[in-house]
Amino acid sequence: MHTQMIIRMNPELKDKLNKLARTEGKTTSQMVRELIEDYIKEHDISSYIDNLWGRVGKKLKSKGFTSADVSRAIKDVRKGRK
Repeated sequence: MHTQMIIRMNPELKDKLNKLARTEGKTTSQMVRELIEDYIKEHDISSYIDNLWGRVGKKLKSKGFTSADVSRAIKDVRKGRK
């Protein structure tokens, strides 16, 4: 379910946004949603880290490493730091 948000902006900016939305065949609401989604994707560190861990996991699996191998490597590194 969607919820509403009220945004205040000067009339010139609103007119420019409306014109750009029309040229792309979108509503102003669609444009604002896309802009906010893109901003969050670019600035949300947690999703970046989740994505990074996903890529690392896939890479390790493709090379034949298991979770036991990873645990062992972590323990070895931690022992070396003490």
